Amino acid sequence: MAAVPDSGTLAPAERKRLARERLLTLTLLMDEAVYVPLLRTRVGLDAVLGLVPVAGDLVSAGIGLYLVAQARELGASRWLQARMIGNLLLDAAVGAVPVAGDLADVYFKAHRRNLKLLQKALGEPYLEDAGAVAGGGDVISRAQARGPGR
Repeated sequence: MAAVPDSGTLAPAERKRLARERLLTLTLLMDEAVYVPLLRTRVGLDAVLGLVPVAGDLVSAGIGLYLVAQARELGASRWLQARMIGNLLLDAAVGAVPVAGDLADVYFKAHRRNLKLLQKALGEPYLEDAGAVAGGGDVISRAQARGPGR
């Protein structure tokens, strides 16, 4: 197993690049991992975790908070971080409602909303164009293949 370098030893530009990659990859994994033809939308781990009462929503919120920490690493303002946390709280509150919350998890994609807020604030390319930024990983390449607005 390869050793992961201590974040204190990395150059600031490298830390930001790694934070950006983690943000993009986890956002796509949480909100858009698989296309479900029956629903005509992409579904991620967030919707699957929402099926597990309480614990699933807590895990999803924890991952969301980790993504907010990564956004802080990229220079997100406190106001933006508060908006991102608000999206996560709304997602957790709606997801706590049995059945209806599970369906809402499919369509209310808090992690993707947060990524778009961050990208807009930082003036970075949006998710559809982000594959070049993140090094073209498999999940991100699939997002590019869908094209803009899909």
